[in-house]
Amino acid sequence: MTRPATLHTAHTHELTPPLLDGIRAFLDTAFDGDFADEDWDHTLGGVHVLLRGDGGDLLAHGAVVQRRVVHADRSYRIGYVEGVAVRADRRREGLGGRVTAALEGVIDGAYAFGALSASEAGAGLYASRGWEVWRGGIAALGPRGLLPLPDEEGSTYVRGGPEPRAGALIFDWRDGDIL
Repeated sequence: MTRPATLHTAHTHELTPPLLDGIRAFLDTAFDGDFADEDWDHTLGGVHVLLRGDGGDLLAHGAVVQRRVVHADRSYRIGYVEGVAVRADRRREGLGGRVTAALEGVIDGAYAFGALSASEAGAGLYASRGWEVWRGGIAALGPRGLLPLPDEEGSTYVRGGPEPRAGALIFDWRDGDIL
């Protein structure tokens, strides 16, 4: 039987240090220890969506942070999705969809469009919600100039955004995984 889950949305600055520590621990567990310090840093500074069980335990999390993307000689302020995870024993209950719906509300209300880099396991969720694979190239504007990111092609999804979905999306630079 599915236990009730309550949704809470808050900006990073509204979350207490112990709660942030709990979210970080949750993400470390959810990603089987493959959630680096840079990944955590990428998750901060935006809006977090938390789903909690009836006992207050964290069941799912996601965040949307602001990034800059250049496409066809225009710079866009976009909402970039980070740190989406569902506790292992509560997967396939629709919790990821609830988190994603709340993140989409933030994106639709505050940004030109949304983007994310989906894992193989997560790609189906985003595709089912209308996110589309970007068909053009993916790159970043790094300290030494333009850096093509061919490994990100095929796993970068967008919600809304420029048409046609071709040409390069050039993301802002950041440490760790750029996308």
